[in-house]
Amino acid sequence: MKTFKMMMLAAAAAIPGTVALVAPAAAQVSGIAIADPNGAVANSNAWKAAAAQIQTTYKTQIDQAEARRQAIAAELQPLYTKFEADQRANVAEATLRTQATAIQQKEEAGNQEIGRLTAPAQRAQAYAIEQIQNQLNTAVQAAVTRKNVSLLLRPDAAMFAQPAVNITADITTELNRLVPSVQTNPPANWQPGQQQAGAAPAATAPAPTTPARPSTGR
Repeated sequence: MKTFKMMMLAAAAAIPGTVALVAPAAAQVSGIAIADPNGAVANSNAWKAAAAQIQTTYKTQIDQAEARRQAIAAELQPLYTKFEADQRANVAEATLRTQATAIQQKEEAGNQEIGRLTAPAQRAQAYAIEQIQNQLNTAVQAAVTRKNVSLLLRPDAAMFAQPAVNITADITTELNRLVPSVQTNPPANWQPGQQQAGAAPAATAPAPTTPARPSTGR
């Protein structure tokens, strides 16, 4: 289970799933270029300020979630150790399955508990990101026009590309102009995706991950 604090630190640098960005090329890009829209959102001034605000506003819940994560990890460790020892000792398959089920149930309960603690911060995070994403297509179009790009690809769609053709930072510049700041307090009836109108693919906030279920295979 990831701590939300770790999530937020990761988010500030790379939320969600971004690649390293390069500075805009001095030379004019023309023709084919690449860009990471998620990275553009992640590096925008609005998101960085929002992430810091969320970290401060929900510090109590985030700290509580971290404390529970550590406590749950400590409770699970002996179960993991016994399971692995029994596996090596060729304990009966039925016994291993029972242990694996117990571990999985405890993990799931822990994830749910941490999810409840971090839900307000996650909701604020999603709200902030959505406000930026609503201007993402406009920012992309502006950057593409300014760089005279006729075909724009995601970095993972290109087998090779020179740094000079990466216009992610140019999109971030446009986002900084279009969305200088965002709100982090969503309305009571807000749901993710309600306000998106033709936005580019979402830069979704990371969610707590479930530890891998122990295998009962021999």
